[in-house]
Amino acid sequence: MTTFLRLLEEKDKDVSLLAGCGALRTGVNDSRTFQVDPQSFRQVPGTPFSYWVSESVRATFRLLPAFDLPDRRSVCSTNPLNADFRYARLWWETHSKRTDPDWRPWAKGGSFSTFYYDIHTTIWWSQSRGTYFGFIGTANRPLERPASSQYFLRPGLTWPRRTNGLSFRVMPQGCIFADKGPAIFVGNNSVETLLALCALINSQAFGLLVSVQLARTELAQSFEVGLIQQTPIPEVNSTQEATLTALTRLAWSLKRTLDTVEETSHAFLVPIALRCRLGDYDPPLIEEGIARIQADIDALAFDLYGFSAADRAAAQMGDASRVDEAKGDDSDNVSDEDESAAPVDQTGGLLSWAVGVAFGRFDWRLATSERAAPPEPEPFDPLPAKSPGMLPDNAEPFHRHMGILVDDPGHPHDVARLTEEVLIHVDAVVPPDVRRWLQRDFFPFHLQRYSKSRRKAPIYWPLSTISGSYTLWIYYPNLTNETLYIAVNDLVEPKLKQVGQAAMALRNKQAARSREEDRRLEALQTLEGELIELRDTLLRIAPTYRPNHNDGVQIAAAPLWPLFRHKPWQKVLKDTWAKLEKGDYDWAHLAMAYRPDRVRDKCKADKSLAIAHNLEHLYVEPDLKSGKVRASKKGGNQ
Repeated sequence: MTTFLRLLEEKDKDVSLLAGCGALRTGVNDSRTFQVDPQSFRQVPGTPFSYWVSESVRATFRLLPAFDLPDRRSVCSTNPLNADFRYARLWWETHSKRTDPDWRPWAKGGSFSTFYYDIHTTIWWSQSRGTYFGFIGTANRPLERPASSQYFLRPGLTWPRRTNGLSFRVMPQGCIFADKGPAIFVGNNSVETLLALCALINSQAFGLLVSVQLARTELAQSFEVGLIQQTPIPEVNSTQEATLTALTRLAWSLKRTLDTVEETSHAFLVPIALRCRLGDYDPPLIEEGIARIQADIDALAFDLYGFSAADRAAAQMGDASRVDEAKGDDSDNVSDEDESAAPVDQTGGLLSWAVGVAFGRFDWRLATSERAAPPEPEPFDPLPAKSPGMLPDNAEPFHRHMGILVDDPGHPHDVARLTEEVLIHVDAVVPPDVRRWLQRDFFPFHLQRYSKSRRKAPIYWPLSTISGSYTLWIYYPNLTNETLYIAVNDLVEPKLKQVGQAAMALRNKQAARSREEDRRLEALQTLEGELIELRDTLLRIAPTYRPNHNDGVQIAAAPLWPLFRHKPWQKVLKDTWAKLEKGDYDWAHLAMAYRPDRVRDKCKADKSLAIAHNLEHLYVEPDLKSGKVRASKKGGNQ
């Protein structure tokens, strides 16, 4: 037998060590002292010094089957993409048209969350090629099809590979998983089996077995596929499976309900300030319900594993999986401010939703009971192209527009007036000085919340004069080649004419002008100059501006960087534009619009670029034997 002293929690370890040794000499019981036969460690994969758990816990690895069982359960990883900016987008950046290639939900890790976690990212996937669109591997690893791609698009479970706490959640059908978000599948795709399995592996008992292999109780580690594959899972009968399935389904539903107030979620209905109107939304009660479900799962899992009361106490004491739920391997904290620490802003969320209603993004009728909330989907249903809170296709919008609203009092498309009208229409309180909030606070608020998974993707773009006294709000989903011309012809030019006429009327008064009129004239002349500069900048950009939603927000907005006044975002766009001009993003459609000759030349030697631009007929296949190149067949590797 070997004696171990566990002093991880002790502040004065030298004093505690002496006290522990003294207790050993005198035979006094000390909870920090363990006596274990080292041969017992061999039962656990990797033979870790798991001295703090009982012999029965270590024996579990010998007595129960490992998680990964051929034809029954599979734990899978895939190879890293190492080019997320090129291949990945946030789900609101693209238009999903169910074509080949198509944007598919991409489970790529994320923060700690058991049972439910919305998937914000998508990946451009070619079903016919069986790989990411344009992906041909790397020079040292020419891989056409990603590892484990045979499991892609199947219903399963996933988890963030690196996070403070191990958390498994449902992965809907139709998703692709990433290197940072490994996945679990069952042989028959059974929903009941997957849900029951989700309960078991989110239990404290399973967490204890994982921690034993890591030789520590704190679950702040890298949870690799091999670690999960070798963790034991008990067999369950039909009654036990039904109980576990029901518990997971309820936990998933409750967690999804909490997500129905998040604008960027596939579950979004209405903002938190209006959510009580739809019923079934009480966060404290929901959290209590989730905690009860977790307790029920833990109790049942302990019984299935046959753990003693002492083992349960050890698992509960060492369960760090509930300690820090904010951090993950794929943190959403990507802005210059600390987004993860941002408090819930009910007023900001309400105003943001009202702006979205004005743009035709969200459906105000949910807040007035003119439209009922759609039924909750099943956990493994494919993610929708629109959240239930978005305006359905072919529905009448609150306000018809050209994809542009404007900060201009008195204008029919004035964004501040429309925002207030939305709030009045749904019988919500109109905050004071909505216009000032839109001018100063809205875009930073919007950018922060529409930045996820290390991508920044705001969809409301404020293009302003130098002083910010006049702003065009461009709605990214409606962006086309004609948007800038529409902005000039329908908004800027009429405004310029109006300002010019007002300034001329004051000039004609000459000496009869009052001091107040002199100040007014000076302001009009300044605005007139800024409007001329705004118009000229838009007209300089417009002839070659060919935005494509498949490029994503950041690249589509890059040519407009001089017109954004939010400095952090402007810097991002300016840097993006420099790289676009340099040739770093020649896979983008916008690069073809600005540098077609350069991109076409690159396509001759770069198959990936040729595929991206649908120009594979230009690609010349190298002849590896002679060192020369030979023309490939048109269509290439289809």
